[in-house]
Amino acid sequence: MWRFISILMLVCSWEASADRSDFVAGPVFTEYGKHAAVPGVEMESSTRLKVAFDAVSAAEPGKVNQQFDSVARFINMHVANGIPKDNIQVALVVHGGASLDLLKPQAYKQKQQGVNANIQLVKALLEHNVTVIMCGQSFMGHGLSRDMLIDGVALSLSAMTAHALLQQHGYTLNPF
Repeated sequence: MWRFISILMLVCSWEASADRSDFVAGPVFTEYGKHAAVPGVEMESSTRLKVAFDAVSAAEPGKVNQQFDSVARFINMHVANGIPKDNIQVALVVHGGASLDLLKPQAYKQKQQGVNANIQLVKALLEHNVTVIMCGQSFMGHGLSRDMLIDGVALSLSAMTAHALLQQHGYTLNPF
């Protein structure tokens, strides 16, 4: 137990003090998804990835949802390391509080009393063929209507349903 805690403290302190100057955005998302090159790690250009991400926690008003940004980072780092963008299929399943980060400006302001900093990121994800799915149960629980959603966001019966169907279509679940 103590060894685990010591390792966790070391990782957390590294993250807090790490020099992030080697992290860059691009090549796909130039404003999002900063990543770093890892010396000695190579990806085969024939690699194919089908990955589902899960987002449940809302960002603070005016801030980008880091779970959404992770999708951009995943795509950027793999394309930067030689995997063709067409070989990468990604879905983002959004539920809970994160559902509000998929709202158009007026709806977001009404629900969160602030500015939704995620709109441009979500639009960029959709433009690059990321499937963005909102949980229907969260949709109903938050009292939303379709006209409140950023155009292109899909609606599923539930996040659980979306993940089950994505798995049937060969997607793996990113555990982070």
